[in-house]
Amino acid sequence: MESRLKIAGQAVQPILVMFPLGLFVMAVIFDVANLLGAPAIVGSLAYWNIVAGLVGGVAATIAGAIDVAFVRRPDAKRIGVLRVLLNMGVLFLFAVILMVRVGDPDRQAGVGLFLLELLALAISGFGAWFSGELANGRTPAFARAAVGNRGY
Repeated sequence: MESRLKIAGQAVQPILVMFPLGLFVMAVIFDVANLLGAPAIVGSLAYWNIVAGLVGGVAATIAGAIDVAFVRRPDAKRIGVLRVLLNMGVLFLFAVILMVRVGDPDRQAGVGLFLLELLALAISGFGAWFSGELANGRTPAFARAAVGNRGY
């Protein structure tokens, strides 16, 4: 898929995706430290990393949706929509995590919430890999099987 949103000839969406990914990874690292006994401020740092990751994630998802809107081939559009839905699903999971954390005065995550955070991070890693495969012109085998081997 050719990106329509470019700055200096470079696609914007892959650049925007890196910020929320990094922030979500840092939130998980801070939560690991917090669960292992670090000061309460570390839990608050994880919370604010999630907030910043959600803001960046919304921008990246909008850029991805703009790219998908200009795809002409229906098969490629279907896979692009899957990419956008993966990103939106990750944002939804982290938004749920954020809303649950608001109830805690220290904004800390318990073990159950941490496990949900790990799941959301794993899905975001898969989504980043999937998007990278599409950006490099390679379609993963499971996506080819879903729409038939028609070429992209």
